[in-house]
Amino acid sequence: MLDLHRWDPDVATRPTAGRAARDLAVRVLAPAAVWCAVVVGLGALLDGPLRWVAEREEPVNEWFVEQRTATFDAVTKVWSHLGDTLWIVAVCLLVVAAVWWRTRRWWYAVVPAVALSAQVTVFLAASALVGRSRPDVEQLDAAPPTSSFPSGHSGASTALYVTLALMAQRIERGWLRVLLTVATLVVPLLVVYSRLYRGMHHPTDVLVGIANGVLCAVLGWCWLRTTRVPAEPEQETVEVRR
Repeated sequence: MLDLHRWDPDVATRPTAGRAARDLAVRVLAPAAVWCAVVVGLGALLDGPLRWVAEREEPVNEWFVEQRTATFDAVTKVWSHLGDTLWIVAVCLLVVAAVWWRTRRWWYAVVPAVALSAQVTVFLAASALVGRSRPDVEQLDAAPPTSSFPSGHSGASTALYVTLALMAQRIERGWLRVLLTVATLVVPLLVVYSRLYRGMHHPTDVLVGIANGVLCAVLGWCWLRTTRVPAEPEQETVEVRR
């Protein structure tokens, strides 16, 4: 279970530059490198010995094509844009700036940026090394230069919005906390559905993209070692007898 209180002011204290760099390397970059190797291995299997999986996915891809309507084509176009690089980066920077301004704690404010950076690093490396082709159906979006595996839109939206859902748990007002949690978790689901609907990815592409996003969100959430500051002992009151 993730510690939702690890970023409380008395737990996550200001780190030194050396400690921040060391924690970033050991707790984010090293695990991300191992995970990237796993993703590349999965991609190589799907594009090689397990190519039959892609054949089993073709009916799913064709099913999404059969569900297309003019209205839903327009709706899913908007949903797909929620996972675009420019939109994701803009939201991330806005959140980082707002949290930094509100808390004055940069080491907490950068959590979304750490998670998203880890996701992008894994995605770009895996996409370049695997090179899986996109589904053999009509694609409603212009295909980016990266390969189909893993889904970058799915991974980026999951990494960012799962991180925001974790940050939302620190909101004191119950109704606002629930509202933001639900909203942030729904967004990546809409992006995933739109990428399948619009013929841009195989189901396994988005599944691995989601896994990449969730893992990187966890790495971002835990990027800094935290130490709870011991509470000062309460002073004993001395009763003066008269």
